[in-house]
Amino acid sequence: MPRPPARLGPDRTDREGQTGTLTKTRPKTQRPPLYKVIMLNDDYTPMEFVVHVLERFFGMSHAQAFDLMLTVHKKGLAVVGVFSFEVAETKVAQVMDFARRHQHPLQCTMEKE
Repeated sequence: MPRPPARLGPDRTDREGQTGTLTKTRPKTQRPPLYKVIMLNDDYTPMEFVVHVLERFFGMSHAQAFDLMLTVHKKGLAVVGVFSFEVAETKVAQVMDFARRHQHPLQCTMEKE
C-alpha cells in the first residue's frame, strides 16, 4: 500500500529528505451587495420638507440637500444614497414613517445596485 504524501511545514523535511513549505489557501470573502435608496417626486410634498428629510436622514448639508431635491423634482427621482441592505431598509422605513407622520405622500424605495 502506498504511503500518504507527507505534509511539509516551514523548513521541514519529509521522509525522502526533501524540504518544502505548506501553504494555506484563504477563502475569498465577498462584500455584501449594496442597495440604492431612491427618492421619488410627487406633486404634493413641499420642497422644504424634502430638503429637511435629506439633511436629517442622509446627513447632507443644506446645499447638498437642496441640489438633490431639485434633481428629484426635475427628473422624477434620484439616488440619495448607497448602503448595505439593512441600512438602506432602515433609511427607507424612517423616511416613509416621517413623511406619513407629517401627512406627506413622499415615496422612498430601494433597489440592488
